[in-house]
Amino acid sequence: MWYASRATGLVSLLLLTAVMLLGLLVTRQGRLPGLPRFAVSGLHRNLSLLAAVFIVLHVVTAVLDTYVHIPITAAVIPLASGYERFWLGLGAVSLDLMLAAIVTSLLRRHLSRRAWRAVHLLAYLSWPVAWFHSVFASGDLRHGALFILAICCAIAVVGGALWRLAAAARDVPRAERVGLQMSAVHKQREGTTTR
Repeated sequence: MWYASRATGLVSLLLLTAVMLLGLLVTRQGRLPGLPRFAVSGLHRNLSLLAAVFIVLHVVTAVLDTYVHIPITAAVIPLASGYERFWLGLGAVSLDLMLAAIVTSLLRRHLSRRAWRAVHLLAYLSWPVAWFHSVFASGDLRHGALFILAICCAIAVVGGALWRLAAAARDVPRAERVGLQMSAVHKQREGTTTR
């Protein structure tokens, strides 16, 4: 069970990183360059569900492992475990944030876009919390190849976030863009009438 818990935790981190990167790299129109919108949303949803399955397997195998006692309540209630209380508590916080994002996504058509988006943005907080849980809940990811893998995941997500912020800063809001275009047309007309 110890190996299964560690393996499913590692796969969960990789899947969550892929989900986060996909969410960060999607444009405002819900597309990635070269892929139709339905393919991107389907890939995002399926990777999210696969990550959720591996997280459930990770929790179950950690609870069933007899090496240490971790109560099932520690999966959703922060600080409920006597073993690695803080780091397992972070895992519970991350899981709770992910559950909120999953539930609101399933109920999306019954919620306003603003309410859904507000809760869904919690996924951006969930990833770093899950990353710290992954690295510090056990010593596996603190050295060697797994440490390098964890650092690569962090670099990829930070890079994706910086790219998304830079793209948003370059993106002129629509009303402002229309105003700029109208101003350019007006200036062009003035330039042609004075000749």
